[in-house]
Amino acid sequence: MCTPKPTTRSSTNSARTCTAPPTRRTPGRGSSPSSRRTSASGVKYRLRVNGGTRDVDVPRGTQLLEVLRDDLGLTGARYGCGRGQCGACFVLADSGRGPRAVASCLMAVDQAATVEITTVEGLAHDSELHPVQEAFAAGDAMQCGYCTSGMVISAVALLASSPKPSDAEIRDALAPNLCRCGVYTRAIRAVKRAAG
Repeated sequence: MCTPKPTTRSSTNSARTCTAPPTRRTPGRGSSPSSRRTSASGVKYRLRVNGGTRDVDVPRGTQLLEVLRDDLGLTGARYGCGRGQCGACFVLADSGRGPRAVASCLMAVDQAATVEITTVEGLAHDSELHPVQEAFAAGDAMQCGYCTSGMVISAVALLASSPKPSDAEIRDALAPNLCRCGVYTRAIRAVKRAAG
């Protein structure tokens, strides 16, 4: 963050004093979700996460992403944009009509308390990876890995609703997931492999 430094009138260039940007910025503007924590009194919520129930005491309106990472220690959902535009924070939400991929940075804990949440950590059972996770690993459908959990969640949601998706359906399902490394082609192949 730079602020103008007092200069003389004869100076043509305005000098600036720069400091490192704050680690946590104003919520809703690309900030870390943890910046929402204030002295506001907490509310007790019982969440259904990864097949179990977890109790949390957090301020009303706290982002699900923050609760997952900071309160429950589930760090598979990543903080990317904070606006639901990158897919890094995707989790599965199931209200009884089948799982769908949702941006946990946009879902408040109040909403999350009404659905079953599955994170990427909850996909594996008894140390066995989910078929989509296996396909991503076998197909080398990751590079830096930051977007991988969100892509896996999107693929699982797709295959739950369409077990034999077309290429177009796969592309549409993965479209919300941004990947700086560009593994889209390998991710599409991995979803096809998981579909059988």
